[in-house]
Amino acid sequence: MTLVMKFGGTSVGDAVALQRTAGLVAHSHKELGATAVVVSAMSKVTDLLLQGAHGAANGRESDFRQAALAVREKHGTAVAELLPPSAERDALAAELDQFIDHFEGLCQAVLVLGELTPRALDTISATGERMSARLLAAYLRHQGHQAQALDATELIVTDDNFQAATPLLAETAAQCQRRLRPLLDNGVLPIITGFIGATRDGLTTTLGRGGSDYSAAILGQALAANEVWIWTDVDGVMTADPRYVPAARTIPQLTYREVAELAYYGAKVLHPKTIRPVVENGIPLRIKNSFNPDHPGSLILADNVVANGAIKGVTAVANLALITVEGKGMMGVPGIAARTFGAVADSQVSVLLISQASSEQSISFAVPDNVIERVIASLERTLAVELQRQDIDRVWAQRPVTIVTAVGAGMRGTPGIAGKIFSALGDNGVNVIAIAQGSSECSISLVVDAAEGRAAVNHIHALI
Repeated sequence: MTLVMKFGGTSVGDAVALQRTAGLVAHSHKELGATAVVVSAMSKVTDLLLQGAHGAANGRESDFRQAALAVREKHGTAVAELLPPSAERDALAAELDQFIDHFEGLCQAVLVLGELTPRALDTISATGERMSARLLAAYLRHQGHQAQALDATELIVTDDNFQAATPLLAETAAQCQRRLRPLLDNGVLPIITGFIGATRDGLTTTLGRGGSDYSAAILGQALAANEVWIWTDVDGVMTADPRYVPAARTIPQLTYREVAELAYYGAKVLHPKTIRPVVENGIPLRIKNSFNPDHPGSLILADNVVANGAIKGVTAVANLALITVEGKGMMGVPGIAARTFGAVADSQVSVLLISQASSEQSISFAVPDNVIERVIASLERTLAVELQRQDIDRVWAQRPVTIVTAVGAGMRGTPGIAGKIFSALGDNGVNVIAIAQGSSECSISLVVDAAEGRAAVNHIHALI
């Protein structure tokens, strides 16, 4: 069996967390066989590095000096607590110091130039993962295991779109078979830096949002792994936000599409892009809690699995406005919708939900509340002629509103789900302002007044 495991920042956040993580890695390696480990930077380290870099770009040398000091102290404390005095501890401490010295040198160059390029930012922000990988590998060796820190720059080949690089999967697979597979076959535990890769020319890149999860999925695909496990600080994907719904619980099994819908509408789950490489190749992905390892977590599978039940989860996105373009003269006029959303695009705003009456007399869509003035101004400019001749009566906004979304692939073949949702809300006095449902029937989204958002989530969650 080949297993890829990824540990987030809280799972490597200090010496105690690193010891716990090392125990999970050693156990999985013993019980399941070949195990590749992907790690994030220690918690808050990347934020410190980025703050220092941006401070340097703005002429503040003290920012990156203070960041370097904080990072040095954090890692120095971990080294002292993980390893007894020894040549290996001295060597590890010296190596980590070199990384921080390099960070300070890069920031000094940024300070002099007054410019922070995406390429420089990628090199700087990769520092934390390089340090945490070496910490974990050294502790595992101290515990008697064969472990080797490995930079993903040797494994994941990407394009040169710094800050959000795209992996070149065929070349990555070849690199992994050449560099990584021999280590696994010889019983070595490779501890790999998450979040980063490199161009064909060897320039460091980062993978953007959810980068370390993405790294694990890419390596899982490249190695044709049997499973990929994402270790985090929660027991998997929840049926709702526990802050809104005290009765929220872990969802044992989800499809890729369900995860995508939940993530899009505000749930704190994996970004769909990050897990696509494994799910599209039929590799199961499990989300587990490194602080509660006996919990089975959530298993994510391909969309072609049989979906049991109906609603899997309920999410909410708050701080929104519902903008409506309406007018009796819109009926049957080609291009109104295209021009409407062209105007929104010109405002550099993303639309979260669209609802249109079948009579074509109105189009409603949800956007963040803090951009409505900009969007409405753009709409009024674009549709000025129609507004003047009253084909369009008005462009207006209702605010604040919340989008509440019920998600579940099992909703597709289950009659009456929508009716139950609307009955649950109506029976409890929650008014629905707008509705949107995709043809896949994997989700139903409702717009409600912001004051009723929490109640709506709880009433729908009661149907799960």
